[in-house]
Amino acid sequence: MIGLMNSQNSVVNATAAIKTLARAIMVAGGDFSLLLACCNSPKRQQDILSLLKEYSPVDIREIIIPPSSETLYTTINATIGSSQPEALMITGLESVTAINQLIVSTNLMRDELRKQFQFPLVLWVNDDILRRLIWLAPDLKDWAACTIRFDVTQVQLAKVQAISA
Repeated sequence: MIGLMNSQNSVVNATAAIKTLARAIMVAGGDFSLLLACCNSPKRQQDILSLLKEYSPVDIREIIIPPSSETLYTTINATIGSSQPEALMITGLESVTAINQLIVSTNLMRDELRKQFQFPLVLWVNDDILRRLIWLAPDLKDWAACTIRFDVTQVQLAKVQAISA
């Protein structure tokens, strides 16, 4: 019974999180806004992205950051050129080889992000990347309008499993 209730709560929480993210993107309405979407499961992340793209009235563009990227700003700029999407999702940060360097450089370039990009920027992170952001770039993390969680942490998952056992 507890397992079923947790499963239902998970669906409700995911739906609420998707609505929250969609609303945050809509509210930005052509202005720069930094949003963090935290999801530890790449499959679930792709499912959520598909739902957002399908049901959002905003045209959402996605960039998968190559593992060799050293700066987020340059990678975005090179990919979008002079076009300004309505919203931009950045995925693949967990596979970046020099992630610490990328986070630090993004923190240093955060004012340029706001000046050059007139759209909401959603960084998809996992718990590890989120911890690194907090540690290496607290200013950038604080700049984020919100952090929206799409799944439970490993500690929460272990607690749920212990209760239902």
